[in-house]
Amino acid sequence: MQTEAATLLSYLDGQRRHITGALEGLSDKDLRRPVLPSGWSCLGLVNHLALDVERFWFNAVIAGQTSVIEALPHTENVWNVDPSVSPEDILNRYRTSIDAANTVIRETPMDIPPAWWPVNKFGSFRLHTAREIMLHVITETACHAGHLDAVRELIDGKQWMVHGEA
Repeated sequence: MQTEAATLLSYLDGQRRHITGALEGLSDKDLRRPVLPSGWSCLGLVNHLALDVERFWFNAVIAGQTSVIEALPHTENVWNVDPSVSPEDILNRYRTSIDAANTVIRETPMDIPPAWWPVNKFGSFRLHTAREIMLHVITETACHAGHLDAVRELIDGKQWMVHGEA
């Protein structure tokens, strides 16, 4: 029988694959191009997922890893990717963040409280267990996958998944 954590991880992995799949075949220029008025690029969104989502929620909040927590105030706006950073570097950062997050997920009971919480970051918003954090990250990743779907269609017309097509 599959554990709850394994089931939740399989759903998160599906959304992670959606993120990377939505980017396949885009040129460096298109990965960096802001399409929406807010100005973020596909690479900026992936960098956000790597650092503000995977690393933040799993390594900092759930696991309470001191080195990650101490680095948070020094992290620049991850939505703005320096032109000297290659798309492959950002995608590798995302993969590395996923690997580190998966280690935390596999080693953490879903009913434990976070080891650390950013008390001044979210006002009264609070997630109380690793389970709630998993569900939050699945939701956030799925939301961003939808953002990438829309941006990808605006860039070159490609759609991630269309029902009825083989």
